[in-house]
Amino acid sequence: MIMCFSGTGNSRYVADCIAEITGDRILDLNCLIKQGGRITETQDDSLVIVSPTYAWRLPRIVEQSVRNAELHPRCRAWFVMTCGDEIGNAGRYNAQLCANRGLTYMGTAGIVMPENYLAMFEVPDAGTARQIIHEAVPEIRRAAGKIVRGEAFSASHVSLLDWFKSQLVNPVFYALLVRARAFRTDARCVGCGKCTEVCPMNNIRLQAGRPVWGADCTHCMACICRCPQEAIEYGNRSKGKSRYLCENALDQETVEST
Repeated sequence: MIMCFSGTGNSRYVADCIAEITGDRILDLNCLIKQGGRITETQDDSLVIVSPTYAWRLPRIVEQSVRNAELHPRCRAWFVMTCGDEIGNAGRYNAQLCANRGLTYMGTAGIVMPENYLAMFEVPDAGTARQIIHEAVPEIRRAAGKIVRGEAFSASHVSLLDWFKSQLVNPVFYALLVRARAFRTDARCVGCGKCTEVCPMNNIRLQAGRPVWGADCTHCMACICRCPQEAIEYGNRSKGKSRYLCENALDQETVEST
């Protein structure tokens, strides 16, 4: 089983590519979380977690989903994490998560994909994004091949800076940045409700035809990047920036459930 969490399509594209090679089904974690469900799969003895990297670690919402899942008692777990640059020391925390859950840790692979975190960074233009994705394909295929053969991913070198990012910067990131109060709409908003549909946390509601954000945000950037009018801004940090959606990703409209 492939468990996928994706805000703007990068991780979904990677999951789709892996599924084509491994033949595994994809569990859309966004839909599962939105429905208030949990993973109750007990048949598969292998699990591939495909997820973005949030401040050099697995997103907390994904980590929580793995903690709460019912899984095969001898389940092997591979982690494939998309990133704009690198994943720091994320593997250490993924291994710890597996140890806590009694899973066999099969390693973590980082896949560089186009940047999408508008709260801090510029996103690439369409041509550059396509090139980044093109260059990622061989790495995705290599990772999928190892999964098919039941091989662990090779451990990458972890520097002192990697340790610092994952250990110290990550908590600061969540404490200072991961909140929704900076999101707002401008005059382009037509009240279509797309943002409420794509928010996996059910953190957005329409009030008098305009979206209002609550306190339960994971900063997946789905709302701001999927707004058809580009009417959502993240304070002044997103002004003038292009939005990003992985044009290679398949539609994620089908709700999969366990």
